[in-house]
Amino acid sequence: MRDPAEEGRRWLKQAEEDLRWARHLAREGAYHLACFLAQQVAEKALKAFLYAQGREIVLGHSVERLCREAAHYDAHFDEHASRWAILDGYYVPTRYPNSLPGSIPAEVYTREAADEAVRLAGEVVEMVRARIPKQKEAP
Repeated sequence: MRDPAEEGRRWLKQAEEDLRWARHLAREGAYHLACFLAQQVAEKALKAFLYAQGREIVLGHSVERLCREAAHYDAHFDEHASRWAILDGYYVPTRYPNSLPGSIPAEVYTREAADEAVRLAGEVVEMVRARIPKQKEAP
């Protein structure tokens, strides 16, 4: 079994890389994809925190629910859960036309929505980064 902090850092590293691409997608006009990826970033970052706490399995995709779980270890997560929960609304409708009657995701999401989603995802990453121990330097 992996060291919990190491597993958390591994998940956080992926969240950080995805955040880089979410920012790129928002700049390039792929707003629906930026919104979806922002949700994924927040989800992975919160899972990173939970894995770093020693959790062996972390299931689910809801940012709000994962945030509430994280609050069992650090109450600060509870303060942000309802604000970050907006990202949950980007999990399905950003990808499937049948979730948007009469339109498609590529035509509905705006730069403002993408910028806000990416900003919120960045907040989640920053909060988690501050709470996962850094890797120890080799002697």
